[in-house]
Amino acid sequence: MAGRGKAAPDRVTQQRLFASSAGYCQNPACNTPLFKDTGSEVVHIAELAHVFAANADGPRAPGELTEAERGAFENLIVLCASCHTKIDKAEADYPVELLREWKASHQAAISKIFGATKLASRWEVRKVIEPLLAENWSLFESLNPNLPYSENPESEIAAKWQGAMRQRILPNNRRILAMLDENREYMTAGEVQVLEQFRQHVDDLGLRHLTDVAPADQCLFPAAMTTMMVDE
Repeated sequence: MAGRGKAAPDRVTQQRLFASSAGYCQNPACNTPLFKDTGSEVVHIAELAHVFAANADGPRAPGELTEAERGAFENLIVLCASCHTKIDKAEADYPVELLREWKASHQAAISKIFGATKLASRWEVRKVIEPLLAENWSLFESLNPNLPYSENPESEIAAKWQGAMRQRILPNNRRILAMLDENREYMTAGEVQVLEQFRQHVDDLGLRHLTDVAPADQCLFPAAMTTMMVDE
């Protein structure tokens, strides 16, 4: 989206968009995964499409929207390349109201998937998040991204790490956040602080692995998450 000035989404907006899509095209008739594992690498086919056009002469003309409003979260939808091309070339068949409906229904479906319920005790919360934390740690240990191969885009293990991050680790993290947010009443003051550190870590991971923008100072996984909701 180079050359579109403020009509191009900033880093935070990109992050919100990819988080809201959960890695799937937001056209409910498509829902194709936006990260394809070809066997040797993970291919990124996601595109950030404008509801009202970024430019005055584009599809679904923006009218009186400012540049900043055109690049805002509310005016963007995450689609696969095919759906993006389709909505822009057949503008009359894909009005603003329909695209907004797509986005809203997709977000509602994702919220249901990641939705968490209020549980009866800290122990029950721990029982839910522990296997998710364990799976993430196992993937980290087996595909250690801190080894030299992680800087080599042609490395087979590096491709597997990217696939694991997008398909397992990030979704697991979102489930953990949803469960902890729903059951904050059981958390100590210290655990609340750890939760917010973990949230920043998850946001930074999403930005690094789902967009082309890497955070300058990535927040590391807080070690105290390993004992979150563990009673002494």
